[in-house]
Amino acid sequence: MAEPPQSWLRAVLRFSLSATSHSTVDDAYHNLSADAQVDEDPGRNPRFKKLFDAVVFSRSFILTYNVVLAVVLLSVAVVHWGGKAREARQRRIRAIAAKRSHAADALRLGPEDGGRIQGTEQSSSSSSSSTLEGTATPPAALKDPAYEGERQPLLFRQGQEPYQGNYRLVNNARAWLICQPRAIPFLNKVLPSNGLTLAILSFVGLNIFYSFYNVELSLFMLFVFADRAGLVFVANLPILYLFAAKNQPIKLLTGYSYESLNIFHRRLGEVMCVLALLHSAGMVGVWYTLLRPGGFTFARFIFSKIILLGLGAFVSYELIYFTSLGSFRQRWYELFLVLHVALQTAALVLLWFHHYDARVYVGVALSIFLVDRLVFRLGLKTTSMRASLTIAEDGSTVLLSNNWAVPTTAPWRRLFGQSIKYGWRPTDHVFLTIPSLSHKHIIQAHPFTIASAAPRSSLTSSNASSQPQPHAWFTLLIRAQDGFSRDILNYARSHTSVMCRLDGPYGSSHALDTLDNSDLSIIVAGGSGIAVAFPIVWELLHPPTTTEADIEGSGRNDNKMKVCLIWVVHSRSHLSWLPEERCQELADSGVDICIPTPTEESGRPDVGALVRHKVDMHSGGNGTSKTRVVASGPDAMNRDVRNACAQMVAEGEDIRVEVEKFGW
Repeated sequence: MAEPPQSWLRAVLRFSLSATSHSTVDDAYHNLSADAQVDEDPGRNPRFKKLFDAVVFSRSFILTYNVVLAVVLLSVAVVHWGGKAREARQRRIRAIAAKRSHAADALRLGPEDGGRIQGTEQSSSSSSSSTLEGTATPPAALKDPAYEGERQPLLFRQGQEPYQGNYRLVNNARAWLICQPRAIPFLNKVLPSNGLTLAILSFVGLNIFYSFYNVELSLFMLFVFADRAGLVFVANLPILYLFAAKNQPIKLLTGYSYESLNIFHRRLGEVMCVLALLHSAGMVGVWYTLLRPGGFTFARFIFSKIILLGLGAFVSYELIYFTSLGSFRQRWYELFLVLHVALQTAALVLLWFHHYDARVYVGVALSIFLVDRLVFRLGLKTTSMRASLTIAEDGSTVLLSNNWAVPTTAPWRRLFGQSIKYGWRPTDHVFLTIPSLSHKHIIQAHPFTIASAAPRSSLTSSNASSQPQPHAWFTLLIRAQDGFSRDILNYARSHTSVMCRLDGPYGSSHALDTLDNSDLSIIVAGGSGIAVAFPIVWELLHPPTTTEADIEGSGRNDNKMKVCLIWVVHSRSHLSWLPEERCQELADSGVDICIPTPTEESGRPDVGALVRHKVDMHSGGNGTSKTRVVASGPDAMNRDVRNACAQMVAEGEDIRVEVEKFGW
């Protein structure tokens, strides 16, 4: 068959730019007859009818992509909130059992004993693996038969060892999902846990399916493939910006904040770069195979308006990818921040004019970006204050701190965002801006985890009169490396205070929720990871009151869980990051504190073995105790903790582990 006339093909391309899911082949033929001077009726050419049908199918098929993602998100939300409801029910049952136990003991002791309950005095002992003297966790609360019934596995009788027989396969599967492989050799690319990798691969597989489904891979249909790749790219735009937004509904639905979803943001960005490359290469292939034989030169092709706009968007997104690589981001973080905002703004504008069908997705993505940046980050969640600066004992760490009375706030404000002056939660972080350092720091915002304990919740005005006003003691632990943190250290050498702008707080209570309702909580911190660990331990020791728990919706019961803190430091001078009096308070409250010999003196300790030792010491290693582990530190330490927990899960222990990764 002879090559189609050039005017036909140009008309086909013009039709594809305006085609929608409601377009018909008759519409295309009508446009062709108006735009192209051809000798034969287009309806008699089955090749072009097939091309038109494929273009219209792509427009209709891509509409289901976001629907599928919405169904997946809602499914995860149902699982999350179902688990929250189940845990709340267990907390209520355990709290009722504890109250009954206390009441029974009070009646048994009689009024002559003053209603005191025996066995509640804290006993002291030193941790056998600790270099810091402390006290052991107090014994568990007195048990009630109803409480004991709730602790027993539903499928096993008393004395029967759990997780055996057919459950071995389940344990091995759970252990494999928890396990984290080593970094990729030569590339030094840190891999996530197997479970997270499986979720990411499923997401990537969904994109591959939508890119190739019902697409004929032939030279004549190359345009359909290139067009489909472009459609999948723009359909992902709102998802990309939703994952990156600091204020987004995914946290409310699933409990995971944006920093937990950041790995999906990065992987999706990489997938979109590949899609943009396939779209661009496919369009060049269309020129070479179909347009070039008709005399359409490459210069005429590349400088046409639609191609030039698309090429600009392609270059912008590829530059975003390369400047987001860890090697670039760690070396030139300030430049990364500026380029990330400037390039994505330019890319969205170029995409808007590049293709008509992209405008809906671009509009949604731009709305997410503007609402997050302007309404929340610059409006509701930003505040300015003067903070004091103190250089720690090691000489390379700055403590930025302030304190204030937390104003009264209503619960509904927490759904729409509130600034740091209203308080925060354990593991939350803020974005710090200090304009007085230099002109370049005026628009820069750097994330830091709040290293101090969260204040008590500020109650509504109806309850505030009967409760003491909460007070916030705010501290950021800033280790000087390069750029912004080094400038703060130099500034602190000659100044004792500074005006700063704080955007936040951000984060989720997922790590703390994991530790709730457990028998043994192990918190592992590496270096400055104590900024994450200390607020969690403090919150476990000082649970909210009943009124606060009702407002937060996540109150903890009266059960005295065992709490262990393992803190690995590089130098003894780093121990000053946690004031000695605070450390002593934790020890006096019953926390089993383990601080191995600093790594600069004896090398890296076997953190996995330490975690296993704590599990064996406090739970007996019989698989009947609920152990929850939270780790925050360097990647290698986090991996060791994960894999140690995975091995114990395979052996039948009831263990869950969460990693609070610090560092962006």
